[in-house]
Amino acid sequence: MPVDELTWDEFEAVDMRVCRVIEVEDFPEARRPAWKLRIDFGHEIGERRSSAQIRNYERSDLEGRHVVAVVNFPPKQIGPFMSECLVLGAVTKDGTVILLEPDPGANLGDRIA
Repeated sequence: MPVDELTWDEFEAVDMRVCRVIEVEDFPEARRPAWKLRIDFGHEIGERRSSAQIRNYERSDLEGRHVVAVVNFPPKQIGPFMSECLVLGAVTKDGTVILLEPDPGANLGDRIA
């Protein structure tokens, strides 16, 4: 499948940051199985909330986990929940999402480049 090319400026406009999942809540109102996440990006950005279709992870596997998320997309209403960032993952052929994790030396709020 061909990939649409982006300009370098378009890529740089996507603000991806290292963050830590600090709370995971059930989201029974979601049309597809999902969690509601509270995420810490460090002192510069603070906390954001996200809805994530990653029910292949247990709550205990997510809380405290360092992941990567986009912070400069506009908020998105998902049912009764406002999602403020997009947690990133690789999507397998069967639709399973495998979360992207930074190396241990990365700090909360570090920008992905």
